[in-house]
Amino acid sequence: MSSPERRPRSLREVVFVDGVRTPFGKAGPAGIYAETRADDLVVRVIRELLRRNPALPADRVDEVAIAATTQIGDQGLTLGRTAALLAGLPTSVPGYSIDRMCAGAMTAVTTTASGIAFGAYDVAIAGGVEHMGRHPMGEGVDPNPRIVSEKLVDPSALVMGSTAENLHDRFPHLTKERADAFALASQQKFAKALANGKIGPELVPVATRSAEHGWGVATVDEPPRPQTTLEGLGTLKTPFRPHGHVTAGNAAGLNDGATGCLLAAEDVALELGLDVGMRLVGYGFVGVEPEVMGVGPVPSTERALARTGLTIDDIGLFELNEAFAVQVLAFLDHFGIADDDERVNPWGGAIAVGHPLASSGVRLMTQLSRQFAERPDVRYGLTAMCVGLGMGATVIWENPNWEGFQK
Repeated sequence: MSSPERRPRSLREVVFVDGVRTPFGKAGPAGIYAETRADDLVVRVIRELLRRNPALPADRVDEVAIAATTQIGDQGLTLGRTAALLAGLPTSVPGYSIDRMCAGAMTAVTTTASGIAFGAYDVAIAGGVEHMGRHPMGEGVDPNPRIVSEKLVDPSALVMGSTAENLHDRFPHLTKERADAFALASQQKFAKALANGKIGPELVPVATRSAEHGWGVATVDEPPRPQTTLEGLGTLKTPFRPHGHVTAGNAAGLNDGATGCLLAAEDVALELGLDVGMRLVGYGFVGVEPEVMGVGPVPSTERALARTGLTIDDIGLFELNEAFAVQVLAFLDHFGIADDDERVNPWGGAIAVGHPLASSGVRLMTQLSRQFAERPDVRYGLTAMCVGLGMGATVIWENPNWEGFQK
């Protein structure tokens, strides 16, 4: 007997329902998460997503994708699956780990979202974690000797700070003075957003432990330096090159933290009564020369725009990861956007709040979604970041609150 004819498949709209994150901490023995496990940070995020969205039955989650750059120790063992089990999701909910260095969580989103669009899933949890205090970037790696012996890439490509110095070399007009000014603005915008209640609603309180001080609760971000001044930034050392441009003040620090978000097919979100924070439009990932990885968001954004039929002028809000000030400046210059354009990182960025590598992509998305809710005049926004070993990542989103949809 012949099988029935295969049902035609059409793509579904994918929406970002909700996003949360732990407060970000400083990496190291004095940081708030020094004695807290990375997987416990992820568990806290997953539980909070379910708590904030009680209309979602736990067994309707079809996949959990969690990114980590250093997949070792408490960031290993197929983290998406183990964290899902530890968070109390049904054993029927699968999970996996993913790695695209800094764009890990962003890739977890685009990968699971593609599965939703295709019809393989209805609902997914995607996010990332990085405990750089427990697992410094590069821990346990064994780069193939051919990378150096055959000069496949410049050796500086393996040191992210050196790639930022290389970017300053390639674009001499991107001066240290401009980088410092951008860094100061990031600190100031974050401090203003925090004071105005823009930063905070997305944070998940986390119980912390210390053998010396006992138990505590992390409720605020540890890295911001609101007392930063331009004069102070000018005195900082340049650790990656004598008399260089990159300092601890105009780059993101070493941080610990986790993020997570709920994604769903739009019709399923409406069926379950879930919020629709923003709608996925398209995305692009591109490779560039590893030694100038910071330029990656330029071609990835060009690809995402071309694939979606949009132009840079259609974008009303930009959430750009500030791994280094110079890479954001390279993006802005390429697209003819002023350093102080109010559309760019309106609540500050990673230079202020921190960059726990693989988790940061969902922080960008969570902030953009919350900005969309306040900005019905804006239809499109994008999240973009540079990626280690020479890549760029861009995701374009549509605001469901756009006044043009209203009748």
